[in-house]
Amino acid sequence: MIEKAIGFPEKPSLRPQDARFSSGPCKKYPGWDIKHLNLEQLGRSHRAKQPKQRLSDAILRSHQLLKLPDDWKLAIVPGSDTGAFEMAMWSMLGARAVDALVWDSFSADWAKDLETLGLPELNVYKADYGDLPDLTQIKSDHDVVMVYNGTTSGVRVPHLDWLDSDRNGLVLCDATSAAFAMPIDFSKLDVVTWSWQKVLGSEGAHGMLALSPKAIARLESYTPSRSLPKIFQLTKNQKLIEGLFSGATINTPSMLAVEDLHAALDWADRIGGVESLWKRTQQNFDLLDQWVQQTAWIDWLATSAETRSPSSMCLRIIDPEFNQLESEEQQQAINLMLSWLAQENCALDIANYRSAPAGFRIWGGATIETDDLMALTPWMDWAFDRFKQRNKVT
Repeated sequence: MIEKAIGFPEKPSLRPQDARFSSGPCKKYPGWDIKHLNLEQLGRSHRAKQPKQRLSDAILRSHQLLKLPDDWKLAIVPGSDTGAFEMAMWSMLGARAVDALVWDSFSADWAKDLETLGLPELNVYKADYGDLPDLTQIKSDHDVVMVYNGTTSGVRVPHLDWLDSDRNGLVLCDATSAAFAMPIDFSKLDVVTWSWQKVLGSEGAHGMLALSPKAIARLESYTPSRSLPKIFQLTKNQKLIEGLFSGATINTPSMLAVEDLHAALDWADRIGGVESLWKRTQQNFDLLDQWVQQTAWIDWLATSAETRSPSSMCLRIIDPEFNQLESEEQQQAINLMLSWLAQENCALDIANYRSAPAGFRIWGGATIETDDLMALTPWMDWAFDRFKQRNKVT
């Protein structure tokens, strides 16, 4: 009543059916229910025949759904996408110079870790949040470390044409918010990693490590000078440990999480495979993009239309009065708007990443319903209008 009396905006009449728009862990697929999980393998050794088969099947099904090349190998590894990517860097890099591409928080983390690996040469090509570095700077005889989609910046590479097909160096690609969300030309890559809790909306803690034949050849021909922890070791006596790629995991996996992954893979199969996952993600982006184009106070953080991520959709406020605030005041304002949206159960966990510019980060991966995003946008307008009116009153 008080808000109405002083002219605060009225609340929209329609709320999202599901307010979970977190960028990780991400929302479960529509219709998910823990009762649908196969729990027969819980409480059993992951090395027993049936549980190991479930692990092997999860690898095979993921390989098929993502349409990895037939001659690539895929493993379940500990530590989510982070563990998978660290494993690749520690195990393979050092034989050549490395070019690291940085345009978000996680790619910056990889660059920092590379500084500790004693590489013969490290070149870091960096861009600010919202932009890509100059991709033409990399050399074909260097190894490359990159993210496909900047989860914390909402900036992705639009394609991989800038990578030579006959390059000598390896390309290590962190694709955790890209895998299953957008087409990827695997012929240009050698190592691809992702985690279950992103586009498939499954449980966290486990990572996937996909290797091309060229990556496997590097593992079997190059021995790093650094000591490798057990969970990073992919070879024994300079031969690939084949069991890792058929369900013999390095450490104990959660069989509950494995079954949750199977349920997510079942859902993906039911709706039409990876093409349907791409389509759902693109539809979510198109809906939010339409709202952004029609709304004066908001814009994409990514400066170029072709680099805007359809999964981790990062937004910034461009209202002149808002941008007169100090950066700390801007973040406080964002936090206030987020608290209002959460109180109304319209949007949960859509804050910008802690090191990113003040703004919003809305997940648009395949498990999100487009209708929920459509219902969210009037509430975003409501929260900003309320903030503006509150500032005038106070």
